[in-house]
Amino acid sequence: MAVSIGDRFRLAAPQTYLKTADPMPMLRPPDLVSLEEVGEVIALHPMETVAVRFRRGSFLLSLSQLEPVDPAD
Repeated sequence: MAVSIGDRFRLAAPQTYLKTADPMPMLRPPDLVSLEEVGEVIALHPMETVAVRFRRGSFLLSLSQLEPVDPAD
């Protein structure tokens, strides 16, 4: 899947934890991001990992954990 900065995604399934996109990442509880919340890609990382900014923080997520949002939403 081709992804660029600014693309919008939401979580595809509940997560067991979230990894912050800070310079020194930390594990955070999964309830910081709901499945309905839409986030924006702010950075591209190796191995199909992206940093996505949600309302309550920025997190590193694999593209397999995300689903694209229809631009009309």
